[in-house]
Amino acid sequence: MSTVATQTRTISMAVAINEALDVALGTDEKVFLIGEDIADPAGGVFKVTKGLSSRHGTDRVRATPIAEQAIIGAAIGASMVGYRPVAEIMFFDFVTVAMDQIVNHAAKLRYMSGGHTTSPITVLTTVGSSRFGAQHAQTLEAWFMHTPGMTVAYPSTPADARGLMLSSVFSDDPVLFIAHSEMLFSSKGDAPEGDVRIPLGVADIKRAGDDVTIVTYGTQVAASLAAAAELAAEGIDVEVIDLRTLLPLDLPTVLESVGKTRRVIITHQATKFMGPGAEIATLITERIGKDLAAPVLRLGADYVPVPFSSSLSVVPTAKDIAAAARALVAE
Repeated sequence: MSTVATQTRTISMAVAINEALDVALGTDEKVFLIGEDIADPAGGVFKVTKGLSSRHGTDRVRATPIAEQAIIGAAIGASMVGYRPVAEIMFFDFVTVAMDQIVNHAAKLRYMSGGHTTSPITVLTTVGSSRFGAQHAQTLEAWFMHTPGMTVAYPSTPADARGLMLSSVFSDDPVLFIAHSEMLFSSKGDAPEGDVRIPLGVADIKRAGDDVTIVTYGTQVAASLAAAAELAAEGIDVEVIDLRTLLPLDLPTVLESVGKTRRVIITHQATKFMGPGAEIATLITERIGKDLAAPVLRLGADYVPVPFSSSLSVVPTAKDIAAAARALVAE
């Protein structure tokens, strides 16, 4: 595995994931992809697998019927005999159809076999934007964060998506890899070429600051950075932490930052009620709550189904995040 990038290019997140899968397929003959419409000419509904079946063959990039349970079940079975499947489930909402296989089988195989059997599968799925409606736009990562034995990755940049995907494919434990449809093509940035991996469980400080820490991931990273830029003009210095991997959670990086700024906002696109921010807030409060200058503040989506109309946004905006930071500094 190369750990030094020899060259970078500006690409979209969709291209970054595609290139990571291409590298993985070329590196290990035990890697294969399975999912609905992933073979050419379709190349996946979001074109993340475009060209891969033409390059590596349809025996390694296998299109399936609309059968999420069969996709995940086949992937788990193959993983138990030495393969490293990447199972694409078109929308995050549809992962619920195969939740039994993921939660009751893949996540528990290592534990139930005393470490003799692992399930090195990567479940690649996409969160839709509101225009896809209530059954195609839910952010359900908290369900899987609640499951011992899982890894949950949620990148916000092309470079992170590329590096985390490669690490996911070659992990010996099941990984739920979540991409957001709004970032697949609009989020462009420099990404390395070759087999360059980002370790799972390591957060990234996207912006350093001394006054307030924002802990976030996915689409909320860009919103948080926009809020931080607005607040900088007002003399408020914001540090933005992109978790990148929700499990394992890089709590040491979070605690170090919050210990410095003594104020923290946790924001995500999942619902605020019972969202990942609730557990992160509790961990911060338990560990260093007595040292905080203000209580931990959480932002998240309203506790309603995702509305189809874009005019009915229920997700925290950069304006919301900036307002919350001002309130914290004023305390």
